Amino acid sequence: MSTETEKKSAIKGGEFIIRDTDAQEIFIPEQWSEEQKMIAQMCKDFLKAEVHPHLDAIDSMSDPELMPKLMEKAGELGLLGLSVPEELGGMGVDFPTSLLATEALGPGHSFSVAYGAHTGIGTLPILYYGNEEQKKKYIPKLASGEWKASYCLTEPSAGSDANSGKTTAKLSDDGNHWIINGQKMWITNAGFADVLTVFAKIDDDENLTAFIVEADTEGVSLNPEEKKMGIKGSSTRQVFFNDVKIPKENQLYERGKGFKIAVNILNIGRIKLGAGVMGGAKESVTESVKYANEREQFGRPISKYGAIRHKLAEQCIRTFATESATYRAGANIDEAIQALVESGMDKGEATLKGIEQFAPECAILKVYGSDTLDYVVDEGVQIHGGMGYSAETNIERAYRDARINRIFEGTNEINRMLTVSMILRKAMKGELDLIGPAMAVGNELMSIPDFGAPDDTLFAAEKKYIKNFKKALLMIAGTAAQKIQEKLVKEQEIVMNIADMATWIYVAESTQLRVEKMVSIKGEDACTEQLDMMRVLIYDMCDMINKAGKDALNAFTEGDELRMMMMGLKRFTKHEPFNAKEARQRIALKLIEKGAYCY
Repeated sequence: MSTETEKKSAIKGGEFIIRDTDAQEIFIPEQWSEEQKMIAQMCKDFLKAEVHPHLDAIDSMSDPELMPKLMEKAGELGLLGLSVPEELGGMGVDFPTSLLATEALGPGHSFSVAYGAHTGIGTLPILYYGNEEQKKKYIPKLASGEWKASYCLTEPSAGSDANSGKTTAKLSDDGNHWIINGQKMWITNAGFADVLTVFAKIDDDENLTAFIVEADTEGVSLNPEEKKMGIKGSSTRQVFFNDVKIPKENQLYERGKGFKIAVNILNIGRIKLGAGVMGGAKESVTESVKYANEREQFGRPISKYGAIRHKLAEQCIRTFATESATYRAGANIDEAIQALVESGMDKGEATLKGIEQFAPECAILKVYGSDTLDYVVDEGVQIHGGMGYSAETNIERAYRDARINRIFEGTNEINRMLTVSMILRKAMKGELDLIGPAMAVGNELMSIPDFGAPDDTLFAAEKKYIKNFKKALLMIAGTAAQKIQEKLVKEQEIVMNIADMATWIYVAESTQLRVEKMVSIKGEDACTEQLDMMRVLIYDMCDMINKAGKDALNAFTEGDELRMMMMGLKRFTKHEPFNAKEARQRIALKLIEKGAYCY
């Protein structure tokens, strides 16, 4: 491969806004290897055998040993060490495979939360930021499940503003120990964790430092389990530190760099949450289809009614779109990691840097994925009718358990604002050229539209729609940045409008590219419903992008400038007539025929 081709294929995080991507450059789930599929099946089999038969018992927390034992069983199968290098007792799989396993375990309700906290925010800070002695001491036992992990960041007065925490760490008089005092709350796995990653401030430091604290250390105490709306079987407790004395060598990474650890680990958590909720969404679509096929009203199954079919199809479209975007980003991250490793960087550091490069996409996937799951379970309850409100159904638990995902890993509002700020920061650093493309769009607005000869080739229309969506985003974001400048970050409503546009563009383009690549592999006739899903998604997003764009423009422009830009927005979000009803019918009919999510 030539250097020029390599440079062309190595897309940067956030660059999707200004660059076209070839469908053959992306990874699609239809390309999983047999080995990857076997890992996913092992995860699904584990849920079926060990978790799903005991969901009521898990939620009741009547047996405090049940969840720790499930974690140990998962460890025996190697599921807790998928991302851990082989030399530290893990399987050392690549990043996309770890996402696939997270998806497969996504329908595990409270177990999925315990698993995600242990393998993600519990284990990864030590794996990626620990020194050799720390990694050798803790990681093999965390990978096997002998020890369980927890992550202590949030405090009563420090949630989204995590760096404002008041927990302190002071060096002992003899200089050999840290003395930690403070309080943490909403700590997942706290009830059974053996190892805690604790964030505290040393003396008058501005930023946090991280520490490894063993849970049986004198001075560590817990409040009773929190009573929660959902994920009731997930251990969530307050943790108190009263003169907790730990060895000096238990400081994790460098002093004052704890916030850096938190941010980078959260980037991983965000895209993994996108994968996990997608697995939950697929399961809930299947529950919805099964019930719609079984439930009869007015002498026939409710799956024969158009209103129900609309819901089933829309559940499916959003889930398929989430999957398309998640694995596109996952593969891009993996490519970035491999390039850094080949350049001589340590694998752990390369993993963090690779994920950090695609932090905007991680935030996008967290938001879109959790919103999708919320939509799917909500419509799942509606399809079930009165039975959906009964605790006897799986969809009732899914509905309650889903709600936390819009709060986990930074609220969706925080993540939407982060999406925009991270992309703008890349532009300010010269990593992304947003100014040139934005100016080109401005010049286009002043010129006569070039209608050109119609292109009726497959995907030509969809590619044009997406290209125009990007122009709408560049027009609005570019003008906002120019007019409001550094105050833009304080205009949260406008920022969230821009973030929504960026999110929908990334998801729409990912879906279009996936379907295009599928057609190149399987042929058009084998991808009828996937083409329908792509077209309905883009058709709907025209109006969604138009509305978000109008709301933003009305907030910071007026007069002739507003009228001109509104005309441009209308041009960039125009869609030809399309029968979305019939497309949804075809999607739903395939679901109904298969009796499950089948895409």
